[in-house]
Amino acid sequence: METCTMWNKMIEIMKQDIKPATGCTEPISLAFAAATAAKELGEPVQAVKAFVSANLMKNGMGVMVPGTGMPGLAIAAAVGALGGDANAGLQVLKSLTPDVVAQGKQMVADGKVTVGVNETTKHILYSEANVYGESHHVRAVIIDNHTNVVLIEKDGQVIFEKKTSCNDSEADKITFLQSLSIKDILEFAENIPLANIQFIKNAENLNDALSKEGLTGKYGLRIGCTMEKSIKEGLLAGDLAREIQVRTVAASDARMGGAACPAMTNSGSGNQGITVSEPVTVVADHIKASGEERVRALALASMVAIYAHSYLPKLSAFCATVTAAMGAAAGMAWLLDRKTPYQTICKAISSMNGGIVGMVCDGAADSCAMKVASAAEIAYRSVLMALAGIRVEGTDGLVADTADECIRNVGLLASNGMQQTDCEVLHIMLNKNKEVAGA
Repeated sequence: METCTMWNKMIEIMKQDIKPATGCTEPISLAFAAATAAKELGEPVQAVKAFVSANLMKNGMGVMVPGTGMPGLAIAAAVGALGGDANAGLQVLKSLTPDVVAQGKQMVADGKVTVGVNETTKHILYSEANVYGESHHVRAVIIDNHTNVVLIEKDGQVIFEKKTSCNDSEADKITFLQSLSIKDILEFAENIPLANIQFIKNAENLNDALSKEGLTGKYGLRIGCTMEKSIKEGLLAGDLAREIQVRTVAASDARMGGAACPAMTNSGSGNQGITVSEPVTVVADHIKASGEERVRALALASMVAIYAHSYLPKLSAFCATVTAAMGAAAGMAWLLDRKTPYQTICKAISSMNGGIVGMVCDGAADSCAMKVASAAEIAYRSVLMALAGIRVEGTDGLVADTADECIRNVGLLASNGMQQTDCEVLHIMLNKNKEVAGA
């Protein structure tokens, strides 16, 4: 493939996979389905009945829905149907009013919203909302992508249908991504005209603003502000490594804790987007990088993360902040080593394969911020090792001689090796906390 064509394709994919989202993308997908259905109902919504894939249930059942103060898919479906913006994509809930939130909570409390697992779907990402009014019923179905509406029915009649052959374009995208190498992406990030990738600056702006919001201590597990307080008290060292952790995890605190501020996603996930961009932003701040250096480092990090994620299922038992952090490692390594960046990037990614690949995804929740903190910390540690000429060697476990093969091995583990793990995680989540006291 010609270089110009390859670079243009990378830019196209980056624009597809790096988008703002308000709230965790799994409940937001159901909220979007509900808003889409409600838009066609033509009368007030009285009830919602939703069905999702097992993976979407796992990722949506425990996470806070922004603007509502409540976790879970039921409230997402309710407020999406009652006041979501069906034209806003992943920001469907950005304009919720207090009245809509109150009505949604009441609808959930009255048992008028149900969410179940669609046991028959073959799609890892599936979201279906049925909204009911006094006289009509509308069904909207999303598959494979968080906002990919493929079917709308009103009173049993199809009013919109997208042929699922559109999956061919997704397959072509994956094929292209898996034809790349880290060297290809580095050449792209270093040499593409700056104006063509200037849009990536929005990722820094959104996710750094989210980090500042998280440091207010209002959200989630408050890990970022707790670490910041511990530094002031002398209980933690206040160095660059800690600042990377603090600022990155604070953004995740805010996102998972229901902040109304949007995150810039990567590969369909806000936490992945945060993990990709915020460590790079912190390092860029520390070394006083130029505007061009910041943009090129962010483009490199973002594209490496998308490339690594192409080997993963859309949703799985593998925590994809790991591959996102590989992107961050690439961006940080490039900022800190301008003489031999390729070698440093590859060493860092290889070491990450030996250190954090086993982290399990047990659904979206406040605790995701802890995984983000771990991923950001080990990414920077791996970069420091690489700067010293040290890496985990290809003789160790899942680690291979080349960074590209390391990334492929991660994909094999997530796609083939963790299917039963995924089923067991969901089974545990759906059946925990049911013991009778004293039994």
